[in-house]
Amino acid sequence: MRDDLRTVGVEEEFLLVGDDGTPVAVATEALANTPADVVSPTGGTPGGGLEHEFMQEQIETGTRPCRDLEELAQEVRAGRARVQAAAATVGAHAVALATSPVDVEPTTVSKLRYMRAASTFGLTAAEQLTSGCHVHVSVADDEEGVAVLDRIGPWLSPLLALSANSPFWQGNVSGYESFRSQVWSRWPTAGPSREFGSAQAYRDAVASLVATGTVLDDAMIYFDARLSQRYPTVEIRVADVCLDPRTPVIVAALSRALVETAARSASAGEPAPGIPTELLRTASWRAGRSGLSGDLLSPTDMRPRPAHDVVGQLVTHVRDALVDAGDLDLVTDLLGGLWSTGNGAQRQRAWFAEAGDPAEVVARARAVTLE
Repeated sequence: MRDDLRTVGVEEEFLLVGDDGTPVAVATEALANTPADVVSPTGGTPGGGLEHEFMQEQIETGTRPCRDLEELAQEVRAGRARVQAAAATVGAHAVALATSPVDVEPTTVSKLRYMRAASTFGLTAAEQLTSGCHVHVSVADDEEGVAVLDRIGPWLSPLLALSANSPFWQGNVSGYESFRSQVWSRWPTAGPSREFGSAQAYRDAVASLVATGTVLDDAMIYFDARLSQRYPTVEIRVADVCLDPRTPVIVAALSRALVETAARSASAGEPAPGIPTELLRTASWRAGRSGLSGDLLSPTDMRPRPAHDVVGQLVTHVRDALVDAGDLDLVTDLLGGLWSTGNGAQRQRAWFAEAGDPAEVVARARAVTLE
């Protein structure tokens, strides 16, 4: 594997559910029961561990930075197995669903920062039992990272559509393929961001948002894509946690190719696309509403096109980067499988239409999570 390829890593958040499919508030106990070297691997390499999320009904895991997609796929499955093993210590199950099909009242983790958020943001925080998939792609420095952020915005909504995996909310059919994206958009800094032009302008924007006193700190800058605080990466945060373990590999491969394509464009002196933030926000809303089941907005002209065509535009846009990384054939094969089976939202809706029982949706999703 070439050393000059950008590394890519994936963070996934999972629901913890009981036998009846209801989320259960057992994260702290499950993590306490898990060996310390599994929760926090040694060696200084990021990823590979287990972490609390905002709610007691969730655990997060992540991969180590990878250059090879086959290695990444193995890491994704290994992470899911670790979460399941932790959940099993308390008689629970890990499931890759971005919202719960079964009605639930979530429980905030008793950490000071989380409790401050719960007090400050009220119902927005109290209802935030949502699970996402975050992709980290390495960049040379903050200047390259911001040049990438300025150029990838129009292409993020197709990633949301591919990953959409949250058609239910509080026991009801939401009418959205990704209702997680609707719930997440309630945070004051969530969603698409404007073009910044330089790393200093990005840092000034973050500082200005924190200075408003509206968010707790700069960790609450929840842009759809941002500079990571912990790693030398661009962090793409738009995706739902994906039901099928093959889907995050697609999202990661396309994310890496987007970053590489944008970096090459910036290096060549090509301007950023200049699409207004309000259109980016509308494109994201549209992707969350219909996923792969309806039209998306084309990143090139912001006009509606069939989802299949828009995903095709994305692949064409990053084709050179996929070819250079040796990823095109694998991505093509994985996308073919996704179009055949449907994304998580489509599969959940089909299961519900067949069984009429949200608990049965969760039971079937448990099996797919660990495929």
